[in-house]
Amino acid sequence: MTGTRAGGLARLPVLLFLLLLLSFASPGRATEEMAERTGKDCSYCHVDPGGGGELTAAGKEFLASETASGAVATPSAARHAVRFAAGFLHVVVGVLWFGTILYVHLLLKPAYASRGLPRGELMIGWSSIVIMAVTGAILSYYRVPSLDDLFRTRFGVLLTIKIGIFLVMAATAFIATFVVGPRLKGRRTAEAAAEKKELTPEELASFTGADGSPALFAYNGVVYDASASPLWKGGVHFMKHKAGADLTEALNLAPHGEDRVLKLPAVKTLVEAGAGGGPAPMPLHLKGFYFMAFMNLFLVVAVLFIIAMWRWW
Repeated sequence: MTGTRAGGLARLPVLLFLLLLLSFASPGRATEEMAERTGKDCSYCHVDPGGGGELTAAGKEFLASETASGAVATPSAARHAVRFAAGFLHVVVGVLWFGTILYVHLLLKPAYASRGLPRGELMIGWSSIVIMAVTGAILSYYRVPSLDDLFRTRFGVLLTIKIGIFLVMAATAFIATFVVGPRLKGRRTAEAAAEKKELTPEELASFTGADGSPALFAYNGVVYDASASPLWKGGVHFMKHKAGADLTEALNLAPHGEDRVLKLPAVKTLVEAGAGGGPAPMPLHLKGFYFMAFMNLFLVVAVLFIIAMWRWW
């Protein structure tokens, strides 16, 4: 656990360096500053009223005159290719990252990760953060002519807000991975090793056989441990029944009788929710996890709102 946290701390300066690249820009090749200098709206030069993309006849004429005078350098094919590749990757990774967040919140609910963050989602999240930072830096390099434009142009202000939201999401990801995550796993491990004789259905649901937890299931009020059974690899029985649930009704449809179940170790008793004096108070780190989870959902919506303002407001 200590090595994992140390590795995360070692990678933090690299991540921060990549994020800082978002604030830098290249000299020249302006877009909105052209509109300010000429007094024309973006729609004068671009087919899209929001700017960028295909040029109108007036835009092509203006670009030709500026290029001939040396005010604007002729863009190379390599520059177009790099910008397109970065933009395409930025969009794809953004859809993957935001889609994962929305899927977790709207379908799975954040509670499913309250016993520890799944390795697969951690890989998707951190890969997305790094790629979004790199591609965002490349796109900002080509789009923003100077640092001042981040604060004096409409596009720059929206980009600055978007960068700020990204930094907040990256910070919460770091806290969730290297601060809250180990505590969640520790809570799950402690509960798995505890000598509790009774489990509620909610507590039973955490013993799924995944990520090192025991594979427990209930039958007729008794909790059985199937962790050592070769028929319950990964906490799943014949790709149909999953550990962490009450399988009393499911046995009625099974091709075997209860004798197969009774051969497994009976380790605990299943009780109704609320038995035993009520649920324990939620730990502070778990409250923080839920807060960051729902805050990220709000931030995703905020980023999509900014993109909508870029394109259609």
